Amino acid sequence: MEKQIYDIGVIHGRFQVPHNDHLRYLMAGKALCRHLVVGITNPDPSLTTEVAADRLRSSALANPLTFYERLVILRDILLEAGVSHAEMTIVPLPITHLKLYRHYVPLDGVFLLSICDDWGRHKHDQFQSLGLRTHILWEVPPDQKGISATDIRQAMLQGRPWEHLTPAATVRHCRTWNIAERLRELDAT
Repeated sequence: MEKQIYDIGVIHGRFQVPHNDHLRYLMAGKALCRHLVVGITNPDPSLTTEVAADRLRSSALANPLTFYERLVILRDILLEAGVSHAEMTIVPLPITHLKLYRHYVPLDGVFLLSICDDWGRHKHDQFQSLGLRTHILWEVPPDQKGISATDIRQAMLQGRPWEHLTPAATVRHCRTWNIAERLRELDAT
């Protein structure tokens, strides 16, 4: 694992539903910085816009968890992985509204990201266009991306096993909040 080289790292994702590869991504980012700021994208429908690089990201079925629910799950996942409250901050990040970034995240931090598709390249270009420092954790082709939250949501929707693909905190909270039923209701509309 790489040594901490940044004071503040800003990492981001939709985390709809947080899974084991999300945890790997978060921990790779945390290994590089003293303090990790986790930006939850698509924090609410009013700040969620369609993006040409990935049009499905903005649908209700692709965003079943609220910002609060994702914050709670991510907090618990990171705590269970050994990251203390003092080492993390979880915030909303309206990823498609570049002019709003300064209101949510420290722009002097390094923006950590992984790239596995056109959307990842688009975000990297956005960050660079704003003059933000970036660090690419890894770049892989789409077929090597790993776990997909879309697949997890589909498994939940269809009543297939999904729990083995997610950290314990995700399982616990998704069961408590009955996210599988919420997905079925969204799918029926």
